[in-house]
Amino acid sequence: MKHDTERDGPLAGLKVIDCATVFAGPLTAMVLADFGADVVKIEHPDGDALRKMGQAKDGHGLWFKVTGRNKRCIVLDLHDDDGKAAFLQLVKDADVLIENFRTGTLERWGLGADVLAELNPRLVMLRVTGFGQTGPYRHRAGFGTIAEAFSGFAHITGEASGPPTLPPFGLADGVAAYHGAFAVMFAIYERDVQGSGKGQVIDLSLYEPLFSLLGGQTSTYDQLGIVQKRSGNRSANNAPRNAYVTKDGRWVSLSAAAPSITRRVLELTGGPGTADDPRFRTNADRVRNIEEVDAIVGGWIAKHTLDEVLDAFEKAEAAIGPVYDIAQICEDPQYVARESVTTVQDADLGPLRMQNVFPRMLRTPGRIKHAGPRVGEHQREVLDELVERGLSAEVAARLRAKGASGDKPG
Repeated sequence: MKHDTERDGPLAGLKVIDCATVFAGPLTAMVLADFGADVVKIEHPDGDALRKMGQAKDGHGLWFKVTGRNKRCIVLDLHDDDGKAAFLQLVKDADVLIENFRTGTLERWGLGADVLAELNPRLVMLRVTGFGQTGPYRHRAGFGTIAEAFSGFAHITGEASGPPTLPPFGLADGVAAYHGAFAVMFAIYERDVQGSGKGQVIDLSLYEPLFSLLGGQTSTYDQLGIVQKRSGNRSANNAPRNAYVTKDGRWVSLSAAAPSITRRVLELTGGPGTADDPRFRTNADRVRNIEEVDAIVGGWIAKHTLDEVLDAFEKAEAAIGPVYDIAQICEDPQYVARESVTTVQDADLGPLRMQNVFPRMLRTPGRIKHAGPRVGEHQREVLDELVERGLSAEVAARLRAKGASGDKPG
């Protein structure tokens, strides 16, 4: 079937199996589905645990409504013969398989990478685990929270006098997921464009992508023996950089990394000549005298309302931004103009707002066809396709009976 990629998305025709759970693996699959891939999500009869995490309405998990969007959901138990048969039939002509079982689990079930590669040599297999497929920790259970600590992120996050701080959302999972998405596309490009015709295994740990984003810490420690410490909202690299409270109790964030912006910020908040004070001339000077810098900048901001601060900084061409909560995000004109928040018509909940598809591709954009479906909602549809491709009709019939009826909340 030839796809119109401008209409169907740049990944139209790509077949993806998502048999991962919770967040990192399923989020990678969501990104691929957003841009047109046909993603079949395999769930245990109990459903993905993400369906029951976070807030729900009328029994429908709202987090899953986002992460499960654009996917077709079926129920297969990979422990039993019928489930394995259907799974292997899916693998035969799939482009990508995403899984996050603990290292060695698929091998114990007789579904290891070697077996799947023999069945489908073109298969790209993304294996997501806490610590990777190798090393002394490969069999440890791993979750995003563990990765955020193990990567070094938590050590440098928080106030200097306070404890290490963990993020209140799935940061490590999210960073790993987007690494997973581009790794999959690297493998597809090598297979199809460079022409090897061969799939491969991608070994993705949760901790390494986040570790890779932590700047020059490793080189700084190697060359200077310096271990970065917590510094709250300040930065060891540039000043001013902090969160400041306005006269009307709102918070703003400010980073003046470029010398020209720093000068404008200091002249605005401290008056003419402030930028030429010997204490503030260079970035190193300002970092050494950060208390004085924050007293000037923070003191000025504290005397003005949020609107006054934003207006003055805009006129001075100095970068600043309000610290938003989600209610403010949904009303902000920039978010509205770019449709960063979009509305999806959901069969269970009606109009449902969620984050739009990012990044924006202007000729072949991604799109949201539907929110996360119910457990087993596409059971019959997918199994009928598998029968056409060689799955036993008797196996399919049994799996239809085992699958969810499609009317369960989830």
